[in-house]
Amino acid sequence: MSIFPHWLTTLKQQPKLIISELTAGFMMAILVIPQSLGYAALAGLPPIMGLYASIVPTLVYAYIGSSSVSALGPVAVTAVMTASALSDYATGSMQYIMLSITLAFMVGAILCLASVLRLGWIMQFVSRGVASGFVSAAAALIIITQFKNLIGAPIVGGSLTDIIKNLAHGSFYIQPSTALLGVATFAILFANRYVAGLWSWLPKSSADFAKRMLVIIITIITIILANQLHWQELGIHLLEPLPTGFPTLSLPPLSISTLLAMLPSALLIALIAFISSSAVASNYARIHKESFDNNKELLGLGFANIASSMSGGFAVTGGISRTSLNIGLGAKTPLASVMCAVGILLILLFFGQFLTGLPYAVLSAIIVISAISMVDFDTLNSALKHDKADALCWIISFIVAIGFGLNVGLIAGILSSFALMIYRSHRVNIATIGQIGDSGHFRDITRHKTTTFDNLLLLRIDESLYFGNATTIHNTLRRRYYDHPKAHDIIIIMTAVNHLDLTAQEMLIDFNQEIKSQGKRLHFAEIKGGVMDILKDSKLLNKLSGQVFLSTKLAVDKLKHQSKDWHDM
Repeated sequence: MSIFPHWLTTLKQQPKLIISELTAGFMMAILVIPQSLGYAALAGLPPIMGLYASIVPTLVYAYIGSSSVSALGPVAVTAVMTASALSDYATGSMQYIMLSITLAFMVGAILCLASVLRLGWIMQFVSRGVASGFVSAAAALIIITQFKNLIGAPIVGGSLTDIIKNLAHGSFYIQPSTALLGVATFAILFANRYVAGLWSWLPKSSADFAKRMLVIIITIITIILANQLHWQELGIHLLEPLPTGFPTLSLPPLSISTLLAMLPSALLIALIAFISSSAVASNYARIHKESFDNNKELLGLGFANIASSMSGGFAVTGGISRTSLNIGLGAKTPLASVMCAVGILLILLFFGQFLTGLPYAVLSAIIVISAISMVDFDTLNSALKHDKADALCWIISFIVAIGFGLNVGLIAGILSSFALMIYRSHRVNIATIGQIGDSGHFRDITRHKTTTFDNLLLLRIDESLYFGNATTIHNTLRRRYYDHPKAHDIIIIMTAVNHLDLTAQEMLIDFNQEIKSQGKRLHFAEIKGGVMDILKDSKLLNKLSGQVFLSTKLAVDKLKHQSKDWHDM
């Protein structure tokens, strides 16, 4: 196994990519600095920690991670979840900062452990509705909480109920100068992103470049104006001078009591970090026919978060907007991410002092614009049309998360998703089957024109059988059986049954005895190999009143001749 990352082979085979990758990475470094500063502020941390979280973790992920284009760093969701997890502590205090660093270490350790245990499959159990509803609620909370810096309002709390409670016990006010700057910046950025034709007078490539650079231009202009016109005297909160060095790499302080207290939050942040990163990266890999390994992604994210903790950062992941920007700039390999990290480091070391004076209102406007695009009503609308159960999961995740906090909302969403999954498996479809003409095809008699036989009752169970649905299936089988009193042979078609637990076997034994006592027989057809392995030498097959057939057609051909009564449906 080579110690060098696989993407170096790609660059060796296509050396022309190197220049474009370095260019994309440097542009990325410039564009994500305001965003990184803002997300650190969103987490209640010193803005410099957003830059720390964008350097070493990015380099580590580029070496270990599974995706070739995923752009790792601080993102809105992990930032707001960090703030929510530490809401009981004084924001910005040394204890708060150290706990955020410890939290990042815990997130990384959990992700690494999940990779070792090969738990990449766990992503399949968080439905699209739950993930979308949760992220949309996080975005809504981000927008609401950013009014603190956007307009100078006293908005404090990790959920809507907390915010309302705090406002009820205090007075509401707006800082006029901050509000004017924040709303004006927001309006410009909103028009830049959502007003069609704003840059239509430029060629498309130039228009795209102008759109991206406008954030940098606004940042530079407001820093200059804030310093020259002394905006701090107007009550506008400005960025303090940033440290120009880099923190010493070290392990965060760890204690058993702290680890246990933050474990639930760390588990949820790890889950969301994995879902967020792998959803974007795997989709890109699928479109471009590249390989993607969930377990390798877990390992890359895990070591990246540990690296972030050791280098003075907080929890990181691959963000949707960050990765989209990376792809939009033309990145095709992790070399672009390496260059981005190096670029941020150089800017931090030599130009960090020039960021002094950046208004927090401008940072908040940048964050709010990014958060708006995260609110995913398209998934809700699609679910309402095609899958109302998933729409319900979306609504539960959204309402609970925004009302009572992100951790509670995610747990509620996952539990509702599992509840619906159990409910679906409980409500098993059992189709009455008929033969299509004289062919070997058998279909549901309610959906197709089929031939049925008075002496035969063909039933297809469309679900695995287990203790959760055994009683429901038994009742349905009995009801169908009594609805067809002329049927002498009941054939259960097992094409959709992948598992049969002990409770289900006992249920079928009871059903077999019930019809056997009335002089009738139970047969099985098309039992899968894995299920047959379970039933081998079982009481069910030993006591079966009928036979096990390889195919439904073989069963029908043999048993239908025992009666001449048949008719077309």
